Amino acid sequence: MKGWFARERFSFITSSIILVGIIADQLTKLLTTLYLPKQFDSFYEDPLQVIPKFFFLVEHHNEGVAWSQFEGVFFVLYIVPIFALAMFFYLLYKGNLKTMKTYSIGLSLMIAGTIGNLLDRIFLGYVIDFLSFTFGTYVYPTFNLADSSLVIGVALFCIDILFLEPKRSQKLKGLKNEL
Repeated sequence: MKGWFARERFSFITSSIILVGIIADQLTKLLTTLYLPKQFDSFYEDPLQVIPKFFFLVEHHNEGVAWSQFEGVFFVLYIVPIFALAMFFYLLYKGNLKTMKTYSIGLSLMIAGTIGNLLDRIFLGYVIDFLSFTFGTYVYPTFNLADSSLVIGVALFCIDILFLEPKRSQKLKGLKNEL
């Protein structure tokens, strides 16, 4: 019974991460469309400078994925994210939520980010990006909270797979050898 409670409790946490991630993403995009200047290809209205010459807020419509690639490619824009969501949910369901916390949080963030951007694509036909950074003359591609969730989620997932899983496996082998 204790294991069931721990799984249910952590599943509440992962569900909360997903829900809060989606709501925060969609809310920031709504605020972006209401209050921020727009970016049209190479033409900028005056962006809102948060940190002069470094960090700006500006509304940009991204009709592709990852740096505006694959514009208009239905398979990449809709089918791949839906397949990825199914895989993320499957991995989250099959994972041991009690012992694989970093893995589960990473997957939850990946799910939130994927759903956030997919909602934009389905209802708007593009993704709203608004976080813009410049490094000297280089302007980093504009992104949003869903993109940030995906990147942080992938990082946590990889940290778990590459570093924490081997430790869990080693610990499990040690326990089996003691028996």
